[in-house]
Amino acid sequence: MTGGTAAAPPGHGSAGVRTLANYVAGAWTVPVADETLETRNPATSELLAHVPLSGAADVDAAVSAARAAFPAWRATSPIKRARAVFALRDLLDSHRDELARLVTTDMGKTLADAAGEVGRGIESTEAACAAPHMLKGDNLEGVATGLDVEMVRQPVGVIAAITPFNFPAMIPLWFLPFAVACGNTFVLKPSESDPLTSARIFELIDDAGIFPPGVVNLVHGARDAVGALLDHPEVDGISFVGSASTARLVYRRAAEGGKRVQALGGAKNAMVLMPDADPDLTLHGVLGSAFGAAGQRCLAGSVAVLVGSEEEQDRMRDLLLAGARGLRVGDGADPATDVCPLVTPAARERVAEAIAQVEADGGEILLDGRGDAGPGGALLGPTIVDRAAPDSRVVTEELFGPVLALVRVPDLETALARVNASRYGNASSIFTSSGGAAREYRYGVEAGMVGVNVGVAAPVAWFPFSGWKESLNGDLPSNGADAFEFYTRKKVVTSRWS
Repeated sequence: MTGGTAAAPPGHGSAGVRTLANYVAGAWTVPVADETLETRNPATSELLAHVPLSGAADVDAAVSAARAAFPAWRATSPIKRARAVFALRDLLDSHRDELARLVTTDMGKTLADAAGEVGRGIESTEAACAAPHMLKGDNLEGVATGLDVEMVRQPVGVIAAITPFNFPAMIPLWFLPFAVACGNTFVLKPSESDPLTSARIFELIDDAGIFPPGVVNLVHGARDAVGALLDHPEVDGISFVGSASTARLVYRRAAEGGKRVQALGGAKNAMVLMPDADPDLTLHGVLGSAFGAAGQRCLAGSVAVLVGSEEEQDRMRDLLLAGARGLRVGDGADPATDVCPLVTPAARERVAEAIAQVEADGGEILLDGRGDAGPGGALLGPTIVDRAAPDSRVVTEELFGPVLALVRVPDLETALARVNASRYGNASSIFTSSGGAAREYRYGVEAGMVGVNVGVAAPVAWFPFSGWKESLNGDLPSNGADAFEFYTRKKVVTSRWS
């Protein structure tokens, strides 16, 4: 099924470092645009590859290939499409260790975290294999004399996915398997900060010949490539994950062009810590949520709401401080590392500036991670701040770094009010030994994903990744049954025969 001209993206940059290629119509192609960016290992600053900044002509080639492939792929039976996706699942599974190492090298996260990410991507691919069942329609015969009505699902057309740096394996696999299983053709624009994992996945697809030429396509680039996808008249749907402000812009621009859009945005996730919470369970959950992947997750818990008397609040504060001081910061490739580098030195500087602002505004920095930035210039240790101003960025905005803000409240009612005041509603967790408190919180919190004694409330792929408020633009999130809804259109047929 493959029509590739090479087994790997061709081209080289300085010192033998390759320049990535696009994958269009089953072949590796050199982009028309000749401008490139560098992608470097954030732990060591090693130059890994040059990333082409594809422009409108390159995007048009990929979209045109997807459009040309659409009629035949749509006509392929759902069973055969599902088998192709199942073959993709097996392919990913057989290379899961390699892909995890690549995530660590290019993005920076620890090997354990990267392995978990790849595993989650494989689970999404498995969930998409349910397409023959999930694509079934409905019918009602005899609604009137000789009159029958049926509803069928048909693919949307050409889908473009624009994915972020923080999950370079998992998030592309939130979209590609579901889209093609539903009969759509697909164009991926991965993050320019760490595109090597996506490039490798497409190399594997090409080598195995899983899909006909044009069904899946890969375009590298940055702002110009994104704009070209949003404006292209032959793109029928957009799947996006990124910051809240960018998600809103993507949603508006794509919707104005008549496209179907799911744009998952940012978050400011709070964890409510009740006085009766199990200390070990709480410590493990909070530290993993706040500092895992250096806080570079849209499900990271970056605010800990301490509930109770001042003495109870201080006891919880001291528990978290003691645990955070024991975390090791370093290269994600080192198995002993707990907190990996940020994706770039620029990302580290941006978070460090936010920490400095807390200090300037009179907040307390209980644990300061602004030490040695490491050989790659991107290390930032766990940071815990207390008594920051309620409207400060560290309390209200997503920093995407290993920073945990402590907020103090007297009771659960006040905690709920503080959490629900956020403009975001991605996820929230409560740590408690009380079933009543847990029930009250899960009922009242305004968030799409809720954890009870779980720090990272990430749903498995058979459920939707369902943010609320400004964390989601559009009606349908990714994964689960909602993915099959998003990637298909309903058609209702009313029939009468003489």
